[in-house]
Amino acid sequence: MTDAVAPPIAGSPARTRKPRSWMRRNRVTIAPWLFLAPALIMFAIYVIIPIFQSIWISFYEWDGLGEAEWIGLRNYEDLWYDDRFYTSLKNNVIWLVLYMLAVPAGLGIALFLNQTVTGIRVYKSLFFFPFVISQVVVGLIFAWFYNPNFGIVGQVWEFFGATPPSILGDEDLVTYGIIFAGLWPQIAYCMILYLTGLNNVSPDQIEAGRLDGARGFRMLWHVILPQLRPATFIAVVVTVIGALRSFDLIAIMTQGGPYGSSNVLAYYM
Repeated sequence: MTDAVAPPIAGSPARTRKPRSWMRRNRVTIAPWLFLAPALIMFAIYVIIPIFQSIWISFYEWDGLGEAEWIGLRNYEDLWYDDRFYTSLKNNVIWLVLYMLAVPAGLGIALFLNQTVTGIRVYKSLFFFPFVISQVVVGLIFAWFYNPNFGIVGQVWEFFGATPPSILGDEDLVTYGIIFAGLWPQIAYCMILYLTGLNNVSPDQIEAGRLDGARGFRMLWHVILPQLRPATFIAVVVTVIGALRSFDLIAIMTQGGPYGSSNVLAYYM
C-alpha cells in the first residue's frame, strides 16, 4: 500500500501562487518594442543624433579638421543675405512640383504594360531599363542630348529650321532640362511600384465592377485606384525624397551653373 497524503492541518495558512514578474505580465506589450529596438537604435545613431549635431555645429566656424570657433548666429546671417540660398530654395520647389509628374506617368505606363500580349516582357524591360542606370550615366546621356552642336535636341531644332537652344547654358531653361533628365528614371521606378500593385488587384472586385457597368475611367477611379493606395503612397514618398535630395544630376550636368541658376539646396550645402 502507498502512504496516503496527509490532509492539510486545520488553521495552517493556504498556499499562495507566486506573483508573476512585471516582464511576464507585460510581455505582449514589450515584444514589439524588442523587435523594433535594433532598428530604432540604428536610426537614432545615424539619423536623429546627427541632426542635433549638425544644428550644434552650425553655431561654429569649423572646417571639419581644425579647432572649431564659436560664432553664434553668424552662419544664419550669411545665409539670410545670400541670394544663392533663395535661388536653391526656389529650384527645390520647382523640382518638387514637376517631379510629382512621375507618379501619374508611372501609373499610365504600368496600366499600358499590364497586358498579356506578345512581346510584353520586352516592352517591360525597355521601360524598366532607365531605373537600373546610374544617375551619373543619366546625367551624361542627357548632357549629350542637350548639346546644341551634336545633340538630338539640336538636330530636331535644325530639322525645323530653328536655332537650337543651349538648354544647359540658359538660366531660364537649365533647371527644367535637369528635371526632365531626372524624370526619366523616376517614372520607371513609379512604374515598377504600380506594376507590383496591379498584380495584387482583386479580380473579383474588377468583375463586380464590370457587372455594375463600370468601364474605362470609372473602373480605374472607383475600383483599381483604391486598391493601389499603398503603391501610390510609396511612389509619392520616394518621389518627394528624390526631388529634395537631387544632387548627382546637377553635379554632373551643370555644377550648379550657369551662374548658380540650377543650384538646389543639396548641392548648395
